[in-house]
Order: sequence, then structure tokens, then C-alpha cells
Amino acid sequence: MRTTIGVEEEFVLLDPVELSPVNRAHDAVDALRRGNGDEGTVLLEFFASQLEFASPVCTTAAEIRASLTRFRAELASWAANNGMIAGGVGAPYRADAHSPVANADRYRAIAAHFGGIIADHQINGVHVHVGVPDLDAAIRASNRLRPWLPTLLALAANSPFWHGEDTGFDSWRAIHTRRWTTHGIPPSFRDGADYRARTAALLRTSGITDPGTVNWVVRPSERYPTVEIRVFDAQLDSGTSAALASLVRGLVDAQEPGEPDAIAPELLDAGFWQAARFGLARDLLHPATGKPHPAAEVVSALLQEATPGMDAHGDTATAAEVVARIMTEGNGADRQRRALREGGTAGLARLIGATPHQGPPEVGVGAIP
Repeated sequence: MRTTIGVEEEFVLLDPVELSPVNRAHDAVDALRRGNGDEGTVLLEFFASQLEFASPVCTTAAEIRASLTRFRAELASWAANNGMIAGGVGAPYRADAHSPVANADRYRAIAAHFGGIIADHQINGVHVHVGVPDLDAAIRASNRLRPWLPTLLALAANSPFWHGEDTGFDSWRAIHTRRWTTHGIPPSFRDGADYRARTAALLRTSGITDPGTVNWVVRPSERYPTVEIRVFDAQLDSGTSAALASLVRGLVDAQEPGEPDAIAPELLDAGFWQAARFGLARDLLHPATGKPHPAAEVVSALLQEATPGMDAHGDTATAAEVVARIMTEGNGADRQRRALREGGTAGLARLIGATPHQGPPEVGVGAIP
């Protein structure tokens, strides 16, 4: 039986000159609303400039990519017709200090509860849902993924700018989230019961308002029979999002359960920070040794670990090709910096707002034309 997979992509609507958020997500959601689950779902996100597309449940990366590409084309067309671009970026180039949250009771309640953290939470991600039979299986998957999360972040880092300045980080989004009560790599858990008991204790504190504010980058979904992987910044193109989804499903489907406590949590956290800071430009934490190794070596080990699971779904060649491109051309942060360096903000706008189309070479919302 094939393991199901689904992807949620978050986007921010941007002024094409200033590259600052435009608060028209509600209009976009109304215009692009889907008729049924087979087409995916379009939703408001936290701020009035953000929206999310949730793919239908799929079994192959090709299905995911096709679904994401179709929506990106519709979104890019709507945005262009309304004087905007739609950014698949982890954080906007410029962010407004007083952006309004979306018109939803839950988002207003979160904003009221978390105070000054909220203004900086203008971040966008790719969330991957991998089907699991039960909560215990979700916890085994979470434990298995823990040592690979720094490498996955380095490949997907795509948020180098904030308030019109280079932060020096490849994933400023990952740094933003460190201010929440829970963040980054989750603890290891014995089983589903251990997870339930410990998250229930967290919910009894004032630091978490509901299960959706448990902000570890891997967690069992509260809505679906899946494990949800939230480590990825929003991506410049749909092919990369689909390939990253294939990688994590391959890891979830790995035969060996892994050793969740083999690397000390403080080392994993430091490795995660280093991946956010330097992306693929420095060493990465190797799960086999718990020590820094050259990024290319650790990425190769990641592919090897994920290959059996990807083979089962026919995804290996495509995912490997995308990873090879990232290792050659750089991650999204590298591409954004290069676009800004070579073309200024107009060049960055062209990168972010490129019109998507189907077929190779992959060009999605924001891919290099």
C-alpha cells in the first residue's frame, strides 16, 4: 500500500515595486476558491496578506507537483491582474510593522495572547502531511526525522531578508519561530501516550493556546491521520516543494525506526540554528556521527536514507534531480540574494513573481526564468 501525502503551501501577496505585503488575501481566497477536495483547498492564513493552498491527498510527487503548479498559475494570474505578485518566500523582503491579522476569530485570539511576537510572524512555509496509521506511528516518524531536520532546513532555506536588509541568515523564518513556547526540533517521545500527556501539560500553561500553537517543526496532525512536517520555508517553485515532500515521506517510510536519543538535544538545536544561519555553505550535523560534516556529504546520506521509501512511490529520480540542482545553484536564499545582487529589487521581484508553467525545466511562482 502506498503512503499518502499532501502539501500545504503558504504565499504572501506583495507590491511588485516595494516588495511589501498587500492585505488582499481575502479577495484572493474568494476568487480562487475550490469547489471540492479533489482540487485542493484555498484558505486564509495568519495575516491579511497571506493565503494557503492545501493540495488534495496524493500518492506521488508528480501528482503533488501538478496540483501545486495549477494553483500557482491561477494565483500568479490573479495577482498580476490586480497589480501584485504572489511570493513563495519564507519571509517578505519588506514587512509592515503593523500588518493586520486575517479576519478570523482564532487568529485574533492568538494575536491578543502572544503580544509583541505577532508583528514579526509574517512568515510562510511548506507543510507536508504524510499518512500514518495511528498516533504511535506518527511519533515513530517524528523520532526518525529529528536528526535530519537541520539538513532538510538547509535545503529549503528561503528567507534571507527582513525589513529590506539581508539578515545574514538563510532562514530568518526559522529564527523568528524560536521565540514561541515550542519551536524547532521536537523532543523525542516514547509513544503516542507520552506525546499526549506532555502536550496536555503544555496546554495547561499560558504559553500555548490550542494544539495548533504547538510549533515544533514535526508534530502529529490534530485534524488528519498524518504526521505533519513544518520545517520548510515557502519555496520559489512547485517542483522543489514536491521534491522536499518526497524526501520526508521517504524518511518516514524508512524501515529502521532510528535512535531518537542518539544525538543530544542541545546538539540538534545548535545544528538547526547553524542550518538556518548558513544553509548549505557550512558543515551540517551528520545523524550517523552527531558531528559536523561537509554539507554535500550529509545531503548524500539523506538521499541514501530516503531512497527506499522514495523508490516505492517512483519519486527517487525527480527528487534527486531537484536536490542536485539545489546543491549546484543554491537554495532559495542563495537564489534570492543572487537576484537582488544582479538586478536590484526589480530583479528580486522578477524572481519571486515569475509566471509558472508545466513541464521541464521547472519554473514555478518565483523560479528563475
